[in-house]
Amino acid sequence: MPRGDAAGLPGEVDYRLARQAVISEFRKGRLARHEVCDAHPELVRAARNVGEESTQQCPICDAAKLVLVTYVFGARLPANGRCVTTKSELQRLARSSLGRAAYVVEVCPACGWNHLARTFPLGQGRSRRSAPSG
Repeated sequence: MPRGDAAGLPGEVDYRLARQAVISEFRKGRLARHEVCDAHPELVRAARNVGEESTQQCPICDAAKLVLVTYVFGARLPANGRCVTTKSELQRLARSSLGRAAYVVEVCPACGWNHLARTFPLGQGRSRRSAPSG
């Protein structure tokens, strides 16, 4: 659930409930594998090359560990966002006074499962945020 702060910016949003709903629908046979394992090729490439491996196995194929890929969107960044490759890069982007938002996506490099895990604001004095955790 989002939380507010003194600056009026939204807080972190966690998407675990939505994730569980999708997984549940898949396991009940209401969603086909191609509907839940539909990661864009660039997202899979980012997961394989610059993502942060988590400790969780893929809930769909159970063949690989999930990888967390973080994108940052906001002022003075490309329209399609910036894929963050290191914790130090995320911290540098967070030190900016510009309002930016980070999106953490979990990806299975084996089957293409992907789901938005969480979002959180960067900048505006939020440099204490750390990189995504598994």
